[in-house]
Amino acid sequence: MQAALTLPAMTLFGTRTEAATLPAANWEKTSLQQAGLKAAAIEALELKLCTLPTTSFMIVSGGKISYSYGDIAEVSYLASARKSILSMMFGKYVANGTINLDRTMGELGIDEPDGLLPIEKTAKIRDLLIASSGVYHAAGSPGDDPNKIERGSKQPGTFFHYNNWDFNVIGAIFEKLTHKTVFNALAQDLAKPLQLQDYTVGRQRMMGFENQSKYLAYHLFLSARDMARLGLLMARGGNWNGQQIVPANWVKESTAQHVKPESVGRGGELGYGYLWWVPATRAGPEWKGSYMMSGQFGQFVLVMPAIDTVIVHRRAVTDEYAVQRNLGKTTFEPTRVESPAFLQLADMVVAARS
Repeated sequence: MQAALTLPAMTLFGTRTEAATLPAANWEKTSLQQAGLKAAAIEALELKLCTLPTTSFMIVSGGKISYSYGDIAEVSYLASARKSILSMMFGKYVANGTINLDRTMGELGIDEPDGLLPIEKTAKIRDLLIASSGVYHAAGSPGDDPNKIERGSKQPGTFFHYNNWDFNVIGAIFEKLTHKTVFNALAQDLAKPLQLQDYTVGRQRMMGFENQSKYLAYHLFLSARDMARLGLLMARGGNWNGQQIVPANWVKESTAQHVKPESVGRGGELGYGYLWWVPATRAGPEWKGSYMMSGQFGQFVLVMPAIDTVIVHRRAVTDEYAVQRNLGKTTFEPTRVESPAFLQLADMVVAARS
């Protein structure tokens, strides 16, 4: 089967490509040489991967798989990488006016059984998208910044704090305003046009602590090869096969740095966009305009539009563990790959370019 589509010349964030290849029903593979990657450098990368709890890894160059490691078809828990996908889904509905980012929690009727504070009700949707809502109500899922902040102490939109309350409520707002479930909208708006190979609505799960918040987490379970399609869509400015799946302006706005690294913390290595992480310490031309998904244990998708490259890293955990963790029944922590280690792997990919 011919798995490549050649489009007219197009501009990708200031980088011009003469032919933009996309996968059809199945991915097309290319050789390291054709992708402009040095074999010895990729061998060194693979040796490094073998020492990590990595379960799969992909390099997509020019819309084709130039390297893969492990089982890229394995479907597993995305953890917080799910948030960047929700950001992608917002774009269409922001563009057509269904979602107004300046609407507040009070206007939308967002509240908790024990109540939100008046100042918390002034938080806007856009404040939630940059993890700066100023709402410090207990979240309905694990994975928050462990540093607790007094409720009502921060003005919405002014202080970054990684709180899953924000992210869970963003999902609830999406459903409230679009009248679609997150999982069905993902199937219709992204999985179908991109021909995701392993996505099923029934595999996705709402999970969390109902005794802490009425807003639970919208957890996604995807394969590495389907995550790569999502990353490639973003690298191509939201366009797929001539169809603008994610508005180009939203791609730019959502992946721009809205929170500076010094405000994010985490060693000053990452800034933050609308649910996307922005590498801040990589200054080479290959890194221009790059951004990434990041999820606990080692779920990453790095989009590098300047070199038309997508890098996917998975550290799969079982569904059973993901469920028990999100129900608060275990505090066990499996081995993981953190973002600094993943970015070092990405450095090796960049260095492998001839």
